[in-house]
Amino acid sequence: MSTSQTYFKISNLHAETEGIPILKGLDLSIEKGETHALMGPNGSGKSTLANVIMGHPAYEVTEGEIIFMDQNVLELDPEERAQAGLFLAFQYPVAIPGVSVAKFLKSAHDACHPEAKAKSSEFLKELRQNIKYLEVDDSFINRYLNDGFSGGEKKRMEILQMLTLKPKFAVMDETDSGLDIDALKVVSKGVNKLAGPDFGLLVITHYERILRYIHPDHLHILIDGKIVHSGGPDLVKKLEESGYDWVREEFGQEVLVG
Repeated sequence: MSTSQTYFKISNLHAETEGIPILKGLDLSIEKGETHALMGPNGSGKSTLANVIMGHPAYEVTEGEIIFMDQNVLELDPEERAQAGLFLAFQYPVAIPGVSVAKFLKSAHDACHPEAKAKSSEFLKELRQNIKYLEVDDSFINRYLNDGFSGGEKKRMEILQMLTLKPKFAVMDETDSGLDIDALKVVSKGVNKLAGPDFGLLVITHYERILRYIHPDHLHILIDGKIVHSGGPDLVKKLEESGYDWVREEFGQEVLVG
């Protein structure tokens, strides 16, 4: 008898930073090929979840597990999680002066896919195709990573990394924040290019507008470290119209604002 593989599942996850509990028993299951969105007011734990998934050392997991493709990733270092196929698109990407975009992406690709190291010429050809797809000037290749980049360029860079590394599962931590509508469309186009039966995605966002271009199969509401409600795409419209007040009314949750 065959058993199905657990693709991505978080069970009873508790995490804290500097002794302050942030995640308080979070459960979430995402199947291969699905896109899920996670929304919630400030202070609910959205970015903490993203950082915990990738193993940020500032956060301590005190209980629970994160299973990805039948492996508990909490037992892995961040670089091992990346090699396993996990990817995090940052809300605030950092600049690395002195390291070109091309050199960084080639090193990252070869580290995540040691079995499939690409020849430099082939790699640059695909990189230029992806840069063109994201509507970025070809000179982008030779610039230092995020150094002097505009907010929109930094977010495009995060998506360029996704297209280059081809992860099995990606988390977008408010990658849409600060983007104008044109940049948002380009970022979404890049994400949708990766979508397919072998790719899973968790979009963490404050804003409903990105979900007009990246269409989630399921949407979850996170408040005070727990997912308190889940639904289909129609839930986006309800949040757009009513905010989070109805969550408190229906589920007895104190909604933080600000």
